[in-house]
Amino acid sequence: MTFITPENIYLIANWGVVPFWLLLILAPNHGLTNFFTQSIVVPLLLAIAYSYLSYNLYLEKNILDGFELYSGLDGLYSVFANEILLLVFWLHFLAISLFAGAWIVRDARRYLIPKIITIPSLILTYFSGPIGLVVYWFIRIFFAKKISFDD
Repeated sequence: MTFITPENIYLIANWGVVPFWLLLILAPNHGLTNFFTQSIVVPLLLAIAYSYLSYNLYLEKNILDGFELYSGLDGLYSVFANEILLLVFWLHFLAISLFAGAWIVRDARRYLIPKIITIPSLILTYFSGPIGLVVYWFIRIFFAKKISFDD
């Protein structure tokens, strides 16, 4: 199929997660938000694309060809020089960051943190993952009145 190209998968996935982030930011407690962001729906769609790309990489050549992730920065550069592996890692990032955003919303609901206060950490999580989580964690300490490293 000529429509299912790495470029199209990138564009669909990249722009496709934006509505779910907007739901998390603008309507975190809505049923539609819960259905799409707190369920397996979006990660499943990203996993299908991830699997499709991995399978095509397997068909083309050794799936580990160019996969030198742990040999230093030059190895990492060679991994990302492969368009398919780069896209697989990007899908991984999209799925994990959306999962983290959904967790922030669930956790904020648990500790009755106002939506307006969680918005900056959600935006930071969308753009920079761990920084948004750390910002949220500091906000959470104030509202939960405890420091907890394990929940």
